[in-house]
Amino acid sequence: MAMPVIPELLQALLEDQYGAETAARISRGYTHQRPVTLRVNPLRADRETVETQLALAGIAWENKPWYQDAMILRDVREEAVQALEVYERGGVYLQNLSAMIPPLVLEPKAGETILDMAAAPGGKTTQMAALSGNQALITACEKNKIRAERMQYNLEKQGASRVGVMMEDARKLDDFFSFHKILLDAPCSGSGTVLLLEGEPQRRMTRDWLNKTAATQTAMLQKALKLLKPGCEMVYSTCSILRMENEDVVRKCIARANAEVLPIEHELMKHVPQLPVTIPGTLCVCPDELHEGFFVARIRKKK
Repeated sequence: MAMPVIPELLQALLEDQYGAETAARISRGYTHQRPVTLRVNPLRADRETVETQLALAGIAWENKPWYQDAMILRDVREEAVQALEVYERGGVYLQNLSAMIPPLVLEPKAGETILDMAAAPGGKTTQMAALSGNQALITACEKNKIRAERMQYNLEKQGASRVGVMMEDARKLDDFFSFHKILLDAPCSGSGTVLLLEGEPQRRMTRDWLNKTAATQTAMLQKALKLLKPGCEMVYSTCSILRMENEDVVRKCIARANAEVLPIEHELMKHVPQLPVTIPGTLCVCPDELHEGFFVARIRKKK
């Protein structure tokens, strides 16, 4: 059976943006079946407990040097993890390595007010709660009722008790609100998460749809910069590797606001596979055997 092919428009965009050699590297990344990855949730379990349960189940793991809570489990399916007691009580959360990066860059701390603008299903929200020792005050927005309810379930299971869920389109939040930090993991094309082993990509990618997606991202980032307190930082991220959803959106929004891009200063920058970017200091993760494609920018609103 022939391997499904990358949608023609996506292939053209990748070659135009990155050149044939890097586009071929990305294409190879789309063919990998990635291993199960998870993070330990210190609000519900300690690392030793997780390691003990994995060992008793005969599951081997690998660590990542840039995040002590991340674990890679090869030759095992997610169902094996879901059968563990530590999973059932929220002690671990199944999550791709790349998706763990935005909260690490944001560095949530105790006492900060934080907005998660597109929060469901709550993976990054619960990670921020854990990173702050459950001491940050987090507002999580999700406009879809079913997705908001699912997120509430995940928050409770993970012990993220200082998160308030708002069933609201974050673009419509009152400008009266203000936050110390904001995470905008924006809705996107998913061009970094294509997995050809699962068949043809589900989304029918068109230029019109991509333009509408970029317009939504721009509106959300503009709103975020209004709600961010002066002198404070936010993270803009997508699971896309297309410049029109990433650098182009960031560049447009910071030009209209009193804001600047700060370089990402984290150990992970030495370890994750990277694609070239047009804004120095931002990160675009190249899809490979471990990572989904992902873009992350650290932005500060000037005083």
